[in-house]
Amino acid sequence: MASAKDNKFEMTIRSSLEEIEAVEKMAERAADKMKFSEEERDSLAIAVTEAVNNAIIHGNKQDRRKRVNLRFEFEDEKLIVKIKDQGTGFNPDLISDPLAPENLLKESGRGVFILSTLMDEVKFNFDKGTEITLVKIRK
Repeated sequence: MASAKDNKFEMTIRSSLEEIEAVEKMAERAADKMKFSEEERDSLAIAVTEAVNNAIIHGNKQDRRKRVNLRFEFEDEKLIVKIKDQGTGFNPDLISDPLAPENLLKESGRGVFILSTLMDEVKFNFDKGTEITLVKIRK
């Protein structure tokens, strides 16, 4: 389910990886509205799908009864994306450094690093689930 207003787009999805395509389309609409460059569009798409994947898999444990809420807010040159799951949260300070030699071959543990690399700002809030705020500023 998606809705749009002048300064924001919102959608709620069930915790299923089948929903990712709809999320990608919403991110594409947001990038179009912001008139992002191709590089900014790609960064946004990767970051949003990574964060939603994490919300579905790690936050909500792929429980289809649980939802992930997304909000794209537009403020001049800045896009703010909020993604909230219904999980128990985690401590971002306890995440291992994905660039450390002992972690280079691990198949997981790079999500927060990827988000931090692609976005201008990444914040977490752990009140009744995990909410991640991603900020992308148009260059």
